[in-house]
Amino acid sequence: MFTANKFRWTIRADLIRALALFLMTSMAESDGAEERGARILSSWSDKLEPAMKLLITQGSILELQAAMNRRELSAQALARYCLEQIETRNAELKAVIAVNPAALQVAENLDAERNAGKVRGPLHGIPILIKDNMETRELPTTMGSLALKDNHTGRDATVVARLREAGAIILGKANLSEWANFRSERSSSGWSALGGQTRNPHDPTRSPSGSSSGSGAAVAAGLAVAALGTETNGSVVSPASVNGVVGIKPTVGLVSRRGIVPISHTLDTAGPMARSVADAAVLLSVIAGFDPVDVATEAGRAHFDQDYVPAVDGNRLQGSRIGVVRSSTGFHEGVDALLEQAIADLKRGGATIVDDLRLEPYDGFRQDTLDALLYEFKPNLNAYLAGLPNELNTLTLEGLIQFNEENAAEEMPYFRQELFEKSQAKGPLSEKAYTNALARIRRATREEGIDELVESHELDALIAPTSGPAWTIDRVNGDHFTGGFATYPAVSGYPHLTVPMGMVHGLPVGLSFTGPAFSERMLIALAFAYERITKDGQRSANQR
Repeated sequence: MFTANKFRWTIRADLIRALALFLMTSMAESDGAEERGARILSSWSDKLEPAMKLLITQGSILELQAAMNRRELSAQALARYCLEQIETRNAELKAVIAVNPAALQVAENLDAERNAGKVRGPLHGIPILIKDNMETRELPTTMGSLALKDNHTGRDATVVARLREAGAIILGKANLSEWANFRSERSSSGWSALGGQTRNPHDPTRSPSGSSSGSGAAVAAGLAVAALGTETNGSVVSPASVNGVVGIKPTVGLVSRRGIVPISHTLDTAGPMARSVADAAVLLSVIAGFDPVDVATEAGRAHFDQDYVPAVDGNRLQGSRIGVVRSSTGFHEGVDALLEQAIADLKRGGATIVDDLRLEPYDGFRQDTLDALLYEFKPNLNAYLAGLPNELNTLTLEGLIQFNEENAAEEMPYFRQELFEKSQAKGPLSEKAYTNALARIRRATREEGIDELVESHELDALIAPTSGPAWTIDRVNGDHFTGGFATYPAVSGYPHLTVPMGMVHGLPVGLSFTGPAFSERMLIALAFAYERITKDGQRSANQR
């Protein structure tokens, strides 16, 4: 538990007004972002007492809440610290695309509520960033595209509304791979026309991965306590892994997608990204819930009242059975070495390891998966656009393709829009090419995939390396991803959690935990126990 001398921060009204003027502007629209405005907050964090700075930068959400309850910390101080970090570091990292100009006022209001004895929920006063494909009432929802730069909806996505109800400060919007990385087959993860190129804080020459690139980089860099990302196929867990944070991709149906710009109604979900398993579990407990607008949440009704925050006492690894998916290894010797250490750590914690398991797709699996997404994208996106409460509701995928061609110098300077064009060419969802492909990939990843391994070996979870270390950014040729374990949990719609496993040449990699539908509580408990075993020593596999 962190402790510090009691104090309270106050912020003069003139400072709030000056800061608001600065924050009204997108933080990363051009490479000259660092030259905009005075550095209003530039030296504030240097005046923090060491114990308080340690609490703010490393404390858990529960520890931050405890400090605020003791009046040792305020929401204003916490938000102010994050805003200073954004001002100081975002010109290089481009992890944040826009900041909420009312963030400090919201923090002040939340402090007043706490002082009056009202605490809204477990996130009261906690600054959270939201990936910019989710609607927030203060800011436009852009997908990183110039076509949606003025997409002010004045409404919150369901997950954002749930965060507010729990007391979160919506700090701003995180940059993302434009159109959630579903525009080009040769994209650079983390790049958007509005936000620029997000960079990995561990090495700014390397990729933050996509498409929740800004969310992962921002949490890793301390620009927010936590963030929300979204995933269709790897876009929560991969950026969490390469940025060295925890990410949870929930079972499809546990979390509402209303107010989130869609790709696939079959695979899309939102998920938390945080600096610890417990923090991610707090966010998941808040955002999980039924939404009559999202029919997928009907399947999760029996799981919405669960508290996913793991118990601090006990050890869930003791007596557990964990399977190692070896078919997702062998792409990097340093990653494999870390996996062997992780297996040893899990055994030391009391787990029984079932090794040498495999999940191997059939010929044509990847094309079937892509085809299913291409079929779903056009009708899903067109329906979202038609429902916008502004003049952009006449846009369609076809119109966006035309917009990108007309604005190619800004929108397509490095890569184009092959996926847009292929989706536009697809027919209706009634076509057998779609329904057959969807049936095949579901069967392969569920009954003949994760479910088969878990049931036949009586497992509590499966593990594998989440991904390799971050690759160098290459906007000319695109990403060169080396390997990972996102696709089976993504295509099945099953939960997937990644927790930092160690470093390879100074670059983080994660360990994946996955299991059957709605097994989040088990996965979180196992990952939490693993995290506790390994947190005292930094794992490293620097191969030379």
